[in-house]
Amino acid sequence: MKISKLSIVIPVFNERDNVLKIIKKIEQTDLGKTEKEIIIIDDCSTDGTRDKLKTIEDRYKVIYQDRNYGKGFALRTGFKHTTGDYVIIQDADLEYDPDDYKIMLQAAENRNANVVYGSRRLKKINNRYSGPFFYLGGVLVTVITNLLYGTKITDEPTCYKMFKKVLLDKIRLDCMRFEFCPEITAKIAKLGEKIIEVPIHYYPRRIDEGKKIRWTDGWQAIMILIKYRFKK
Repeated sequence: MKISKLSIVIPVFNERDNVLKIIKKIEQTDLGKTEKEIIIIDDCSTDGTRDKLKTIEDRYKVIYQDRNYGKGFALRTGFKHTTGDYVIIQDADLEYDPDDYKIMLQAAENRNANVVYGSRRLKKINNRYSGPFFYLGGVLVTVITNLLYGTKITDEPTCYKMFKKVLLDKIRLDCMRFEFCPEITAKIAKLGEKIIEVPIHYYPRRIDEGKKIRWTDGWQAIMILIKYRFKK
């Protein structure tokens, strides 16, 4: 199976200093014959991010939200505009390396996988974390996911989640903010889809460097996992 087009959905909120850098990295990533479709959703940034995005409107699909709805809503908006065979999520904060798309695409092609997650835990050289609470929170959410859904994954909260477009289109999402990750994982697992993992690079930043997720989002993730496990 050869993947002809990969849709890259980038939710952005107040990333003035990083948004064009991550797009340049994506541009420079060689995916061979796989075409890249870049879709950017600005979640009503107020720091000048929109001015940066206006300089690339002629090259990419850029969507401007009328107010700050949250990452989950931005992703749901972006998914509606995708036309690729597969869809991947890319944050605009430079924590994840687009060069890792290649290994994820290879896993999808070689193993005929509908779902591929990039695992930070499987890459042994990743020895930096945003902080102990972020690391332990991610481990806890992953353990609970495996217990509730019978999965065998190592990194549930990873940003790099890639889905076959036809599968993603079947899933109704309700998320507004960071609960996208546990919701999509829960619904994928309940469909009986196997989640393939590959090791990826990770360059975390701290809260004082602009990281937006908080420890409370970890508790919300656990509640979402429990909710969808028992929801018919």
